[in-house]
Amino acid sequence: MNALAARRRTQEERSATTRAKLLDATIDCLHELGYARTTTTDIATRAGVSRGAQLHHFPTKGELVTTAVEHLFNRRTEEFRNAFANLPPGADRVQHAVDLLWSMVSGPTFYAWLELAVAARTDPSLHQSVVPMAQRFFDTVLTTFHELFPQRGGPYAEQSPAFAFAVMQGLALEQMMLKDDQRVARILELVKLLGMLTISQSR
Repeated sequence: MNALAARRRTQEERSATTRAKLLDATIDCLHELGYARTTTTDIATRAGVSRGAQLHHFPTKGELVTTAVEHLFNRRTEEFRNAFANLPPGADRVQHAVDLLWSMVSGPTFYAWLELAVAARTDPSLHQSVVPMAQRFFDTVLTTFHELFPQRGGPYAEQSPAFAFAVMQGLALEQMMLKDDQRVARILELVKLLGMLTISQSR
């Protein structure tokens, strides 16, 4: 590798590191401060990068927060796929799918997403970015489900992943207020049971 190529690679690595720091700091700020109170200055400070570097990578707050949330969704989706691929033989795939999906739509991931969704309701420019991002994430969830359960069939098979996803988002919202882990566990068990019934009907 010549010196020019080595220097370019080093610059690209530094740039990628800076972007990653900004994206992670954005999620932390959304989670802790909320969308309205989060500023790009807060994010740059938390990321430990200069204001100029932040503006170079993400000129606007809207671009930064939507990129950060989608980056997190993509990372969690990849983690979901990897965790499922490494399940031991004989493991209950429905049970694990529900548990893994719940981990994706609860906690900091969900809170950051909720902040964006609420803000986008009255912010036209943010709405234009958030809506297609939400659609891409939901499409990814459906595609992953169809890959994991290719034998699906029956009258409710096509709606079951959308139903499970909707229930979990509502449950995550409720959990923010009620903090009732036992209720969450009972409802997730019901989602698993419904999922197993749907799969069994397709055979």
